[in-house]
Amino acid sequence: MLGGVTIPYEKGLSGHSDGDVLAHAIIDALLGGAGLGDIGTHFPSNKSEFAGIAGPELLSRTVRLLEKSGWRATYVDATIMAERPVLSPYMDQMRRSLAAPINAGGDAINLKATTTDGLGLVGRGEGIAAMAVATLESAI
Repeated sequence: MLGGVTIPYEKGLSGHSDGDVLAHAIIDALLGGAGLGDIGTHFPSNKSEFAGIAGPELLSRTVRLLEKSGWRATYVDATIMAERPVLSPYMDQMRRSLAAPINAGGDAINLKATTTDGLGLVGRGEGIAAMAVATLESAI
């Protein structure tokens, strides 16, 4: 699961929730922009209620936290770092999947994918990483 989309591949991502590293990076960007801590503050891995929960559901809950604090997401830019699988066929689907819980159009989400040219844990195919930044505006 990546960006709320099932990507067929012989390996998968693991985590306490669904392991969706892209959704989690976006959640951290949104929470950080609002000064609300990080994903572990609100959805800790020691709470069974979050075991296996889907990244887009956590993203929806994050948007509700933002709204309660007087913030609204206006734009998200994220980069996925993965040697494999090739992600370009799934980017539009991931963008749509992530835009829905943020209550934004697909043009408010920009996704990019890159490799590390064989370097590090990403390059060796041991994991996938993601980084995101978000623009927020006051909803008050």
